[in-house]
Amino acid sequence: MSKSDPAWITVGRIGAPYGVKGWVKIQSYTEIPSNILDYDPWHLRPEKATDADWREARLDGARVHGKGVVAKFAGCDDRDAAALLCGQEIAVRREQLPAAEEGEYYWADLVGLRVETLDGTELGRVDHLMATGANDVLVVEGERQRLIPFVTGHIVKDIDLAGGVIRVDWEADYLQ
Repeated sequence: MSKSDPAWITVGRIGAPYGVKGWVKIQSYTEIPSNILDYDPWHLRPEKATDADWREARLDGARVHGKGVVAKFAGCDDRDAAALLCGQEIAVRREQLPAAEEGEYYWADLVGLRVETLDGTELGRVDHLMATGANDVLVVEGERQRLIPFVTGHIVKDIDLAGGVIRVDWEADYLQ
């Protein structure tokens, strides 16, 4: 997920080659993995590159395969070429996404927000989120790292995107 340019939303990552004809496995970050196929065009960049390194990539094909997604990029015609794509991030432009519903948030909108307790104690800033199966988790970096369940209503009490703050019912000294 791009922390420096909100115009780009990371929606997945290229995994291992699939077969010998240039196809690759896709690790989708969308809530329903096959939803990544709804976006066109995709943009790619090597891991840990800058926002200036995004380049549009044309798909020759993409489909659901089992519980995952596989894709073939234009010009990628064999397993060796596919291997060179491994690890590259997949992003779309922000305007390609539908508007978030009331009370819903894109992870990219939460990254960088300040996190504070109900009494105003600052815990740090959201570095990233992770899916655990049970619920998503805010990874908050401050004087130490905190993992805070992203459970709206019970733990996450308020998200003020304009003010840049998330208020949580969480004690600063909770151990993880």
